[in-house]
Amino acid sequence: MESFYIVGGNKLEGEVEIDPAKNSLLPILAGCILVDDEILLENVPKYSDVIAMCKILEHLGGKTKFVSGKYKNEDLLVDCRDIVYSDVPNELACSVRSSIFTLGSILGRKKIAKVSYPGGCDIGLRPIDIHIAGLKQLGCKVVDKNGYIYADGSKRRAEDVMLSFSSVGATENIMMFASVCKGQTRIFNPAREPEIVDLQNFLNKCGAKISGAGSNMIVIDGVPKLHGCCYHAISDRIEAGTFLIAGAMVGKEIVLKNASPKDNQALIAKLLKTTCKIKEENDRIIIKGSPRPQSFGEIETAVYPGFPTDLQAPMCSLASVCDGYSLIIENLFEARLKHIGELLKMGCDIRCKNGVCIVKGRDKIYGADVITTDLRGGACLVLAGLYAEGYTTLNNIELIDRGYFKLEEKLTALGGEIKRIKCEKKVYNCY
Repeated sequence: MESFYIVGGNKLEGEVEIDPAKNSLLPILAGCILVDDEILLENVPKYSDVIAMCKILEHLGGKTKFVSGKYKNEDLLVDCRDIVYSDVPNELACSVRSSIFTLGSILGRKKIAKVSYPGGCDIGLRPIDIHIAGLKQLGCKVVDKNGYIYADGSKRRAEDVMLSFSSVGATENIMMFASVCKGQTRIFNPAREPEIVDLQNFLNKCGAKISGAGSNMIVIDGVPKLHGCCYHAISDRIEAGTFLIAGAMVGKEIVLKNASPKDNQALIAKLLKTTCKIKEENDRIIIKGSPRPQSFGEIETAVYPGFPTDLQAPMCSLASVCDGYSLIIENLFEARLKHIGELLKMGCDIRCKNGVCIVKGRDKIYGADVITTDLRGGACLVLAGLYAEGYTTLNNIELIDRGYFKLEEKLTALGGEIKRIKCEKKVYNCY
């Protein structure tokens, strides 16, 4: 097991390149199951979630290989021509939430699927009933039994699908399945995240006919089969957001390269209230921190284009050191506040009840021995450690590796003092 050892107090300055988005790469990898050809994905960071998804593809009969390319990360060659199996067992699904994305693509390719309930970070229930309801509307028979989802898509048909909630995963599953389903499918009330648009663009480059991603209706005209392509996923708006928050907390001037300002408008609007300065360019964002950030007021998580739940935890760190009170409301996941207990160990002043947090900012917080509770909670504690007096030991950082690649190296290059160290045994949280 590994931990981060962080010495706080250093100011961050310089350039950082934002990696392609984990939340785009995972559904794109699931979409590769539909393609009876080779696919080259450019500049793929080795997030642990990506590695886990590659193992699922290999179990199904596909091949994955990292190869040298022209970017800082290696390219990923995916070949699913020899897909023979249609099941995702528990031992593979338990480590990555996005294993559920394979349900629609396996059904599209093999017409039957057996997928274990997905794992990932423990941030709440995250039910998959919306996925199942959508597939049923497209003629699939779905049975939920003994921890597995059994689905039969042999009598699939194109239909209008109305989602009861704008679920990202359900939207992506239906898009993949319907892309090879004869006729026209329309998805009403789909998720509108940039990653949805990216999946549409990937599938279309493989020969699909999809339009409307990013709007309130997606139209899919099914095609008989998809072909290979070379594709480069969009930049990770959550990683960009994490570095923007770091800039507001401990930054002099940080330049984010390969970052999309338009995908981070909800965050940028809040950060501008803290007295930091932000300049937006085509694919760069420049942030200048202030000696003491002011309170950003209130944030309330919502589906895109609202404030992203994935940045709620890092904003708790910022609120803890702002001058004044902040209000943070988590609407999407009932268990996504476990990082609060760890922030309290560092001297933060936070009161929470029923998903609502009142945070009184303090000029000083202090290093402590803390535990990563989930992916974004881990990022929150890294930021708090960079600000705090003294040193912080952050345990269970394998959860951070699910969605940040070489985070400590990027922060060190900016002037932070953070090291990855070995620890003798796994440290468990007690929530």
